[in-house]
Amino acid sequence: MTTYLASRVAAAATAAYGAYCFAKPQHLGQALQADLAEMPAYRALAFTYGGRDLAISLAAITGRTPAVVRTAVALRIAMDLTDCATLSATTTDRALRTKVMAVTLGWAAINAVALLVDERS
Repeated sequence: MTTYLASRVAAAATAAYGAYCFAKPQHLGQALQADLAEMPAYRALAFTYGGRDLAISLAAITGRTPAVVRTAVALRIAMDLTDCATLSATTTDRALRTKVMAVTLGWAAINAVALLVDERS
């Protein structure tokens, strides 16, 4: 039976990002080149992402059954996909949209590959 090591490592990386969201919540607005008036909303969104990412990561890291780990990883992938859709829609700058899509879809892919590797081992 698999230990879901790859999925747990990916979850630990996501948890680190969640902690970063709490430590430096202004990063999201800065990365998205938000106007000064929009910064408080992106700061609040970063806190939301931080709590969400820490909670889901904790479930993946500490899950005692395969179903818990699989569910947590599936939720993580779904959140990355919705982040892609919502955040990429916030800009008309093509280069910035490409960057947002690369980061969010990249994390979805990392988690999907980790889960596939774990399921096959």
